[in-house]
Amino acid sequence: MSSTNSHLLVKPDFSNPVYITITPKSAKWDFIHFDAVKIEKGKTWTFDTNESELALIILGGKCDVTSSTGDWPGIGSRVDVFHGMPTTLYLPRHTSFTVKAVSETLDFACAWVKTEKDFQAILVKPEDVIVELRGGDNVSRQINKMLPPGFPCDRLVVVEVYTPSGNWSSYPPHKHDTRTLDEKGNLIEADLEEIYFYKVDKPEGYAYQRIYTDDRSLDELFMVSDSQAVLSPEGYHPVVAVPGYNVYYLNILAGSDQSLASSDDPVYSWVKETWKEMDKRLPLVSIEMNK
Repeated sequence: MSSTNSHLLVKPDFSNPVYITITPKSAKWDFIHFDAVKIEKGKTWTFDTNESELALIILGGKCDVTSSTGDWPGIGSRVDVFHGMPTTLYLPRHTSFTVKAVSETLDFACAWVKTEKDFQAILVKPEDVIVELRGGDNVSRQINKMLPPGFPCDRLVVVEVYTPSGNWSSYPPHKHDTRTLDEKGNLIEADLEEIYFYKVDKPEGYAYQRIYTDDRSLDELFMVSDSQAVLSPEGYHPVVAVPGYNVYYLNILAGSDQSLASSDDPVYSWVKETWKEMDKRLPLVSIEMNK
């Protein structure tokens, strides 16, 4: 049965500019804070990173960002997540900044985690994003990597995933909740918290996401609509997009390592061997859409 009142499903409140807020306290975890914000032209949103590093992801629209570490005028070049590649601004700790909408509407997300390390502010432009087509057949999807493992920051990993109508993603189900090293000391699984923040290309569309652990102490199924978020504190977390609707989600991860190291559910990993080709609908978005 689909869970509707679990704290792992976060619904928007569009009566406020900050229409989703996730804190370590509300998520019952250690690291990730998250805000989704929508403001009209000329309006501003001001924030201070304090002891955290932060990623600002422009979901749709254009803005000016002024800050204590630099200014970035007129950034953002997609109308919404289904019409182009993302612009992402990484800001280090001890940075005060203001975002001003210069398009009719501006939709953006901010994720931040505490750090004791200092890095440079970096603007990741649409042309800087690494695109990967992953999976095969009806498990084909597009991954846009903005702050991938190896990005010069401490903990944050930021990617966005496009799942075509009727397809599965985050499949075979995988987990990253136990830091594990191989015999040579190489990381084979990290311990990570993860946010799935959803957009759907038509308002009535939806996806399903399951979160479950091996012992089923956690086993929940969510019907997820546009602008909702699902928290994955542990366990496996596969997603399926219902037929007729393309599904986007922004993934924010942080934890033991700046990594995406994970382990598949061994019950389902055999499926990888059956894939024959990439879904020809991919990529769903490209840099050409930004122009």
